[in-house]
Amino acid sequence: MPLTQLEPKAALIVIDLQKGILAMAAASNLADSANEVIKKSASLAKAFRERGLPVVLVNVAGAAAGRISRPRPDFSQFPADFTELLPELDAQPTDHRITKLAFGAFLNTGLHDWLQEQGVTQVIFCGIATTIGVESSARTAYDLGYHVVFASDAMMDIKPEAHTYSIENIFPRLGEIDTTEAILTKLRA
Repeated sequence: MPLTQLEPKAALIVIDLQKGILAMAAASNLADSANEVIKKSASLAKAFRERGLPVVLVNVAGAAAGRISRPRPDFSQFPADFTELLPELDAQPTDHRITKLAFGAFLNTGLHDWLQEQGVTQVIFCGIATTIGVESSARTAYDLGYHVVFASDAMMDIKPEAHTYSIENIFPRLGEIDTTEAILTKLRA
């Protein structure tokens, strides 16, 4: 379902476009896909800034403490620049930065309070990974009452079939789905 309207106070939320995540994508032979996501996310961020709309840049620096069946990543073993945002995003002083220690961007970060202070009613998501950081954040945004939009071609997952499943089955229940170009067209109107 394409974006029906861009609300007057929309915010872009860019999930986990950071050096360490890009390195993981490259190690999985997904560098080309990741670079396309970075390019489209950067163009969205630039357009939001030009319209004077909020841009939220999220990075991940840890994981929740609960027991899991897979080995947990040891963030202390990652390179020192693992959490650094990608330079292509051209982070600006006006951008709101969030460092998360869980899958979703809202838990214990103050993001909801900040968005409320800005009068935001709609959030547009892009980033990596579709089924982890993006989906977790979007579920919370939906539950909090935001109008949620997914820039479907400005996100990816390590498993392309997982990305497709979320786009086709999960995201239509949480919000609207559109392309980067269509969102940019609405921003420029």
